[in-house]
Amino acid sequence: MSREPVNRRQVLGAIGAAAGAAALGDASPLKAAVPAGASRPVFWPACIVTPAQTEGPYFVDEKLERVDIRKDPVDGTIKEGLPLTLRMSVHRVDGGACAPLTGAHVDVWQCDAAGIYAGVKDAQGLFDTREKKFLRGYQVSDGSGAVEFVTIYPGWYPGRTPHIHFKVRLYAGQNRSYEFTSQLYFDDAFTDRIYTRAPYQGKGARTTRNERDGIYRRSGGEQLLLTLAEEKEQVVGRFEIGLRMS
Repeated sequence: MSREPVNRRQVLGAIGAAAGAAALGDASPLKAAVPAGASRPVFWPACIVTPAQTEGPYFVDEKLERVDIRKDPVDGTIKEGLPLTLRMSVHRVDGGACAPLTGAHVDVWQCDAAGIYAGVKDAQGLFDTREKKFLRGYQVSDGSGAVEFVTIYPGWYPGRTPHIHFKVRLYAGQNRSYEFTSQLYFDDAFTDRIYTRAPYQGKGARTTRNERDGIYRRSGGEQLLLTLAEEKEQVVGRFEIGLRMS
């Protein structure tokens, strides 16, 4: 398989142009620091502010600190799908500079290959998985601001393009002092290739691509595209989070 990352259009003049902010404890969304319509380049600097997006209806604070989130701790089953190693780093933006953010709790949650989330009852009655805990977990960022998760390439469900949710939280003792929530996306052409394989192809053609997803379009989705590469029998996705916190 190819080891080359998915290409992105170059964004000129983006470094140091961070716009929008969220103070500690401020729930107002961050704004993208690049012009509308620009794509995230392959080597995107962490000192660009990451746009916030909606939490959605399926967040459950399971408090599962783990790297491999494919396994359901309830019954030991492992979700099928193309393995995805998700490597993220968290940085604090200060003017045009950025520094690694150590000790941040980074949660991720996503649907499985069939478009189903764990731990919730779907409002439309499509599934009830309240006793399940698959494809959820958190890591605490290390000295370089890094976290890593082993998961699967997500499937799709009507109305949404494939995505992964993430949340960054800081704590002062037992009290949460900061929270930021957004979503990660995948290049459409890359997803098209992945979805020709088992177990994705059995679901049929997806109904929503990036440009038709309202959340992606309205909330800076092009700045939330993962840098993707195929390595042996897995996909590696990389993303750098930049947070302006003061």
